[in-house]
Amino acid sequence: MTQTSPAAASVQAPPTRRRRVHRAWFVAAVTFVTITGAAAFRSLPGLLVDPLHQEFGWSRGTVGAAVSVNLALYGLTSPFAAALMDRFGIRRVVAAALTVIALGSGLTVGMTAPWQLLLCWGLLVGLGTGSMALAFAATVTNRWFTTRRGLVSGILTAASASGQLVFLPLLSWLVAHHGWRPAAVTVALTALAVVPLVWLLLRDHPADVGETPYGTQEFVPKPLPVTGAARRTLAVLSASVRTGTFWLLAGTFAICGASTNGLVQTHFVPAEHDHGMPVTTAASLLAVIGVFDVVGTIASGWFTDRFEPRRLLAVYYALRGLSLLFLPMLLGPAVHPPMIFFIVFYGLDWVATVPPTLALCREQFGEDSAIVFGWVLASHQIGAALVAYLGGVTRDVFGSYDLVWYAAGTLCAAAALMSLVIRRTPETAPAPALS
Repeated sequence: MTQTSPAAASVQAPPTRRRRVHRAWFVAAVTFVTITGAAAFRSLPGLLVDPLHQEFGWSRGTVGAAVSVNLALYGLTSPFAAALMDRFGIRRVVAAALTVIALGSGLTVGMTAPWQLLLCWGLLVGLGTGSMALAFAATVTNRWFTTRRGLVSGILTAASASGQLVFLPLLSWLVAHHGWRPAAVTVALTALAVVPLVWLLLRDHPADVGETPYGTQEFVPKPLPVTGAARRTLAVLSASVRTGTFWLLAGTFAICGASTNGLVQTHFVPAEHDHGMPVTTAASLLAVIGVFDVVGTIASGWFTDRFEPRRLLAVYYALRGLSLLFLPMLLGPAVHPPMIFFIVFYGLDWVATVPPTLALCREQFGEDSAIVFGWVLASHQIGAALVAYLGGVTRDVFGSYDLVWYAAGTLCAAAALMSLVIRRTPETAPAPALS
């Protein structure tokens, strides 16, 4: 009987290494779930316009003002949240944000005056959701991935649509059958339910678990906490505003927010209800937009890894503007094929603009790109806030939303042109001063 030496055996039968899923994908999954929950918290205001008008007699402009505060703070909080994540860690900031959302949404149950709506839904929920905005996704993407960043940013952006898809039909059913208060309580409980998931599974940096970022074999040490979060955030803003690229990105993204969150997410349901469509049906259509948004945004992330992001933005804005110009002719009491076509077409384009915008921020602003993107997102939400308010005022004054649809379509055409003139190479900007 021939015996094989240990050395020969090791040559003949090398040990097999099992491939395992990189930890970065688990972090991305938790981030996806968290942003999905945040989308649910932001999807409720569009369902409250008519109920609050009927119960309290508040005008649509008053309710729209609270939504505007929410949307504006969602954007303005984002760059500071990105800096706070560098100082205190992603996990702590997100867990605190979820707690603030639960508090704000829960307190609305007992409100009796408009200022309480502004405080609870506008201020508290706005601050909380802003801390989990797309700057959160940008921070996770930048820290945990060196390749597939476009795809990952597309997936995480699609999380907002997934939240809309999951929660809008449920929340609209609760509002229609049990009133708006159970819907607000549902949002509060959902926010609290996500806190343990974030605290147990989310990690701030690959070095925390001895990993390398996905796409590289080089170990990256965890950077020291950056003090002076507010000062750093404002310093990055001061440097970036001296470049024309920042203003083009901020301007196009403001139009993006005006034509999505501010207009369609806030006013589509009441606009369809004006034409005789039941609220639950209109909310379901808005949820279907979310279905196709998931497909469109992930595809946009894939495209962004392969094609020129400026041209992608121009195409996205041009197609969105065209669809909005046709929308007033499609509104009616029943769902019909042209409306279904609009829902699919518009849904594919809903936030497809995010991956190429984020890619341009990384290309132009380097290590400060997450904070710069936070400021660009702030412009997105300011645009959304203005249209959320002006849309309600327009409906109160003219009895119709038609003027707002046409204006948004025209603005999207302008955004398409602005996208094409963004510089291809980074501009030289002064370094942010932290002292």
